[in-house]
Amino acid sequence: MNTRPPLETTSLPVVLSITFNDDCSCFAVGLNTGFRIFSSETCTQTTAREFNAGIGLVQMMGKANYLGVVGGGRKPKFAANKLILWDEGKSKSALDISALTPVRGAQLSKERIVVVLQNSVRVYKFAKPPSFITAYETANNPLGLCRMSPRIIAFPGRSVGHVQVVEIATSNVSIIPAHSSAIRALQLSPDGELLATASETGTLIRVFSTRTCAKLAELRRGIDPAAIFSLAFNPPGTMLACTSDKSTLHVFDMPKAKRLGGQHEDVAPETTNDQGKWGILSKIPGMPRFVKDTYSFAQESFATGDEPSGANQLLSESSTLGTMRLPKGVIGWLDDASLLVVGAGTDARWEKFIIKDEGSGKRSLAKAGWKRYLADN
Repeated sequence: MNTRPPLETTSLPVVLSITFNDDCSCFAVGLNTGFRIFSSETCTQTTAREFNAGIGLVQMMGKANYLGVVGGGRKPKFAANKLILWDEGKSKSALDISALTPVRGAQLSKERIVVVLQNSVRVYKFAKPPSFITAYETANNPLGLCRMSPRIIAFPGRSVGHVQVVEIATSNVSIIPAHSSAIRALQLSPDGELLATASETGTLIRVFSTRTCAKLAELRRGIDPAAIFSLAFNPPGTMLACTSDKSTLHVFDMPKAKRLGGQHEDVAPETTNDQGKWGILSKIPGMPRFVKDTYSFAQESFATGDEPSGANQLLSESSTLGTMRLPKGVIGWLDDASLLVVGAGTDARWEKFIIKDEGSGKRSLAKAGWKRYLADN
């Protein structure tokens, strides 16, 4: 029985959002009192900005001083329909972009600012003032799903379950019919060549080539439906990690692909069940599809935190990510074989996992450390 009293004030620091920078060397958290930035490797605080008001999103631009911030929580610092480009070096707002509806997400580069709204994605040239380039309609996108690489931008399509892939240089748009239900998570590999998607059902993860839109792999997280929290490729794009509301971290191998002039040559995924989850059953004709599917080669539980009753009340109906639940299980890869899982809330946790070689081709996940990072900084 939980005997803790409901959380009625916003005096305690509460993490409302979590984002990693491009190389996952840092992660930024939006708080009900401001924002902070931490070193991913050590989970030590490097930047703290106190506003005594809420920040629902902090989006970093690599390691530059510019940050995209949006107000959030019950007492937001900025309007929910405004993206602020914050110059941390000068401790002030450098410019802002206003919209007619709440901002759900943002992506930043030295050339582009992408503002994600509930039903559209708007692209601006990074200038002062920002110069509007174009806008794309999307299906309902309350989580602000959007990813950008130097070459492409990917976000939900106009039809449910579809993904739009926009080539920045030419503005060409490709449509990938990824799922039959709404997209719940999407991620690009660091080089922008691979796109991973999961639907609100959460049982299958699909991986596509962003150049040809061909499906390269279909990976099974599990049989029961789940809400996918996060997807993330390791730096070379050879593995994909996934977290869900089952409090389990999964790591999958990517299909082998040859590199030709910086591109992927599409190679069909293996048709055999390399992970051997169901053993000889997978070879029997007529068995259900899930028996033959490719599963993760390793999995481990992660902590979602022990939130007091009423913690989610710190989010409002117009919260930045359009959700009344605090984010959990956000993944960032430190290197080819170690990764972090970071959670929000009052019991915000940083957990590090490493992939261990067990011999005979077997690998496993092991927890290498954890911290309640708000309490320890």
